[in-house]
Amino acid sequence: MSTNTPTAIAINCTLKGDESVVSSTDSMIQVVQKAFAEHDVKVARTIRAAAHNILPGVTSDEGEGDDWPSLREEILKHDILIFGTPIWMGQISSVAKRVLERMDAFLSETDDQGRMPSYGKLAVCCIVGNEDGAHWASSQIFQSLNDTGWTIPPVANCYWVGEAMGSTDFKDLKQVPDKVTQTAAMVASNAAHLAGLLKGSPFPG
Repeated sequence: MSTNTPTAIAINCTLKGDESVVSSTDSMIQVVQKAFAEHDVKVARTIRAAAHNILPGVTSDEGEGDDWPSLREEILKHDILIFGTPIWMGQISSVAKRVLERMDAFLSETDDQGRMPSYGKLAVCCIVGNEDGAHWASSQIFQSLNDTGWTIPPVANCYWVGEAMGSTDFKDLKQVPDKVTQTAAMVASNAAHLAGLLKGSPFPG
């Protein structure tokens, strides 16, 4: 891997705080992670947000006991963020909202060229659910991330939703649907390409 090869990190906003319990969001992130590997992009790890004490607020450090400052630092070391969430009640999880709210601090953390800490970094998302709402969820995520400086490549959303009111979870499927695999490949290809370009030629601000 060359020094110009982008690196990635994932954050899983499942409501399951126990990291030993596999979530469907984990499974979708793994599909995208495998697709990124085809482009020599290594996903350093997946942060299970609910396993950490991310305090409510809109600053980068909400004080004693707040785990966000160290997570923020780790996320910003990478070129690509894979943002994963389940759909609950037709929208992104409360954990996902908490993470996005904490990134609001980027708006006041610009450099002398007006660039937020996330400038030149990409974000893609992974969404799973047993109900409708994947497009609505991605619109919430992408608008929030774009507002806080992240770059969104074309075809940046890999999702799966099961039958309405069904009981089958993505993690329990015997085989990943072809369409999901194809979409993950496009997500990874576009993101890896654009991240490489931005590493060589950052936004001027």
